[in-house]
Amino acid sequence: MSNDDQQHPATESASQADIRGVLIQVAGARLLLPNATIAEVLSYAPPAPVDGAPRWLLGRIRWRGWQLPLIAFGELSGLASEQGSLGSKVVVLKALSAASRLPYFALLTQGFPRLVTVSSQSLLVDGIEDEILPHGVQARVLLNDDRALLPDLEAVEAMIGEALAQAA
Repeated sequence: MSNDDQQHPATESASQADIRGVLIQVAGARLLLPNATIAEVLSYAPPAPVDGAPRWLLGRIRWRGWQLPLIAFGELSGLASEQGSLGSKVVVLKALSAASRLPYFALLTQGFPRLVTVSSQSLLVDGIEDEILPHGVQARVLLNDDRALLPDLEAVEAMIGEALAQAA
């Protein structure tokens, strides 16, 4: 095999390492998620309440035959008070954890998510190493000039499961 036939990682297109992400505005922060985790974006409608649930578990919404828990990330993380309103949207997310009882959950947002390209050159960790992060957050990041939080979706799913079990 000649040198011309070999692929060199350094010369491959940078776009192969890029992923599609979504910036989602929630009360008190912007979240950065992989686009592949989003199943659908819906208009907000008041959810059915869950008795005994924490403030961040707003209730359940109907979606494609499922009763999905709807969460307010600003409330869950302790960043800001957050309730749905006329301009709010709901993002249906695919659950990542195999232990999750539901394959999806819903997240209250402030408007439409914004599709972004995430490359290793455009994404930087924003914060100090020993910083205490809000609940449900695994890192603060800087994507180009946008500050965002990387949510810990598995931890969020575990928190949802615990809240639903205690409310039952």
